[in-house]
Amino acid sequence: MNLKIAKLAGDGIGPEVIEQATKVVDAIAKKYNHTVEWTEALTGAAAIDAVGNPYPDDTHEICMNADAVLFGAIGHPKFDNDPSAKVRPEQGLLAMRKKLGLFANIRPTTTFPSLIHKSPLRRDLVEGADFVCIRELTGGIYFGEKGRKDDGKSAYDLCIYSWEEVERIVRLSYDYAMKRNKKLCVVDKANVLESSRLWREVAQSIEKEYPEVETEYLFVDAAAMRIIQWPKGFDVMVTENMFGDILTDEASVISGSMGLMPSASIGVHTSVFEPIHGSYPQAAGKNIANPLGTILSAAMMFEYAFDLKEEAKRIQDVVNQSLEEGAVTVDIAEDGKALSTSEVGDWIASRI
Repeated sequence: MNLKIAKLAGDGIGPEVIEQATKVVDAIAKKYNHTVEWTEALTGAAAIDAVGNPYPDDTHEICMNADAVLFGAIGHPKFDNDPSAKVRPEQGLLAMRKKLGLFANIRPTTTFPSLIHKSPLRRDLVEGADFVCIRELTGGIYFGEKGRKDDGKSAYDLCIYSWEEVERIVRLSYDYAMKRNKKLCVVDKANVLESSRLWREVAQSIEKEYPEVETEYLFVDAAAMRIIQWPKGFDVMVTENMFGDILTDEASVISGSMGLMPSASIGVHTSVFEPIHGSYPQAAGKNIANPLGTILSAAMMFEYAFDLKEEAKRIQDVVNQSLEEGAVTVDIAEDGKALSTSEVGDWIASRI
């Protein structure tokens, strides 16, 4: 199979971790007789510096013409520390999601047996935890009207959802639940927010079409508590944009390292695969960042974009092997025996 992949390294540690995922994808292609056509494109702060736009038209064209997008990270301190900046790297991420129609972010939360002791939660709470959070990506408060009034002394951000936006992601979530353990948790704040009441109304209208799925409704604050108290109680969780942003970051620490968590953003056009961590500018250029989240995102790409499940499993198996044998970066290494970012990439690619 010929695989056309757009490679958006982005900012901070993005280029370093993307380089390791590239090694792994090329190793898989060689082993399973695929060809890979890589096309690089600018995004984030790097794109602002180059052309003044965090998601240039040329980058969008490259993404549209690809079979999948492998994405690193976005963000730079010079923008974080300047509240008056009119153009920001994160605007590129939002633009990419909107233009590619990426309405659903799929984030698995799993534990790795050799890293259970790294989790901040007790072993009995997290061992065996395995659930998926499906976050709506193109609506809600992040995309609603926003601004200032009263001479800048007051600010507002509107959270708006349509029935159609909610329906498509709730249906997707039921389909995922049917493929897993047939349990769906709909997370909202329907006791306070009108937009959440719409979410619940839509979900309840669809629920009867999936009688095999056990549907539960939780307020977002209760869901946040349960992720810590009983993460093994979840199977598939669906929620709106901002709630999902927060809950998935909370869930990511269960594994023991955010650097291990992959994600997929799917929708109308080309799907995007990326680690959930940020650009981690403090580590940029030091060759210490954990590339496993990006490498596991490449595994998700093989499974979801190309329907190559054997190739995806091979990557996952070798990543598990690297964890068991301690071929890992400093954030999860034991006794100071750490490999560099590039050494981890080489280790995994060579074993593939």
